Amino acid sequence: MSLPVGRSLLYLIVAGVAWGTAGAAASLVFQVSDMGPLALSFWRCAGGLVLLLGALVWRARQATADGASGSPAEPRRRRLLRILATGIGLTVFQSAYFAAVQATGLAVGTVVTLGAGPVLIAVGARLTMGERLGRGGVIAVTGALVGLMVLVLGGGGGTVRPVGIALAVLSAAGYAAITLLTRWLGRDGGGDSLSTTAWAFAIGSVGLLPMAIGEGLLPHTAELGRVIWLLVYVAAVPTALAYALYFAGAAVVRAATVSVIMLLEPVSAAAIAVTALDERLTAATVVGTLLLLAAVAGLAVAEARVAAVRRRAATPA
Repeated sequence: MSLPVGRSLLYLIVAGVAWGTAGAAASLVFQVSDMGPLALSFWRCAGGLVLLLGALVWRARQATADGASGSPAEPRRRRLLRILATGIGLTVFQSAYFAAVQATGLAVGTVVTLGAGPVLIAVGARLTMGERLGRGGVIAVTGALVGLMVLVLGGGGGTVRPVGIALAVLSAAGYAAITLLTRWLGRDGGGDSLSTTAWAFAIGSVGLLPMAIGEGLLPHTAELGRVIWLLVYVAAVPTALAYALYFAGAAVVRAATVSVIMLLEPVSAAAIAVTALDERLTAATVVGTLLLLAAVAGLAVAEARVAAVRRRAATPA
């Protein structure tokens, strides 16, 4: 049974905000240790996997104690497609993004990755599922992309390198593939978001492990306790919780709307940078944040209206 649209939108908003906290936590890890981005990404996936496996065991025990039969089993071929595609897409998305940042800088890599994502998703959703944005949706997506560019590039430009741009587009393609697949499968009722997320992290952990070993798997630091707590937070909140909410919400909400709501990530990251990390509040931060929030609000309202129209059409006269 699908989630209500309102709850799905809330799940996506929480996931987007939670993802934004990962950058702040990562920056603190980098400040007090020599851990690199690929090693951090591996521990993020591996830690999230452990937490989700615990959640799945607890849920199974609760279902057994309550005598619940659980949801209908997903066809084996479809489940295999969901698991492999989501795991590979997640690995490509994260590793290509980190490589893009290393090649062309944080600002340009972030703008291209997060900016190309909504465009690829909107085109893909139109071609594969017939989802229309409409005039209001096009305006909202355009406003979101402008807001993203102002927010990220407003503090200073980055060096544009073709290899970095290509890697950023590859990262965006991985993210788009995950979103489109989740939405496509979700139109028929979706699957178990916790199980999907756990399998995705398992595949991501295996894919990232060789690169993490090459970079240096274990941190060298005088503040080991602080690093461990930060890694636990990254694994729990912006990973296990956020991705489970993301997959649950993305199965219900239109793909283009999902992609724009996820742009709340740089908004929350900017808010944390100003309030907690003592970074200067600039006009670009304010303008970019307002544009992104307006786009998210506009698409959320439009999504609720579409859901209401569908409910009325499905209700017998």
